[in-house]
Amino acid sequence: MQHVLIIHEVEAYPAWKAIFDQTADLRKQAGEISYQLLRYDNDTNKIVHFSEWSSLDKARRFFESPELAEIRRRAGVKAPHFMYLQEIERGVL
Repeated sequence: MQHVLIIHEVEAYPAWKAIFDQTADLRKQAGEISYQLLRYDNDTNKIVHFSEWSSLDKARRFFESPELAEIRRRAGVKAPHFMYLQEIERGVL
């Protein structure tokens, strides 16, 4: 499995979430399979977006596209940090 982990701060979570929801079809078409949203326990505007992708190349093209940079700007995203990850093991305890 291929995953992307994005850590970023947003200006206001409700405004960011509205735009995030509006881009669901774009993300699906680009290759996103599933996602989780998490937030820091002490700051509702620090968001972690963890997602599974069909391909890391597709994920990179999507996240590094000028179109998505503009969407992030409108959503109030501050300095996103992207990590492209390959799963090596999964378990349940």
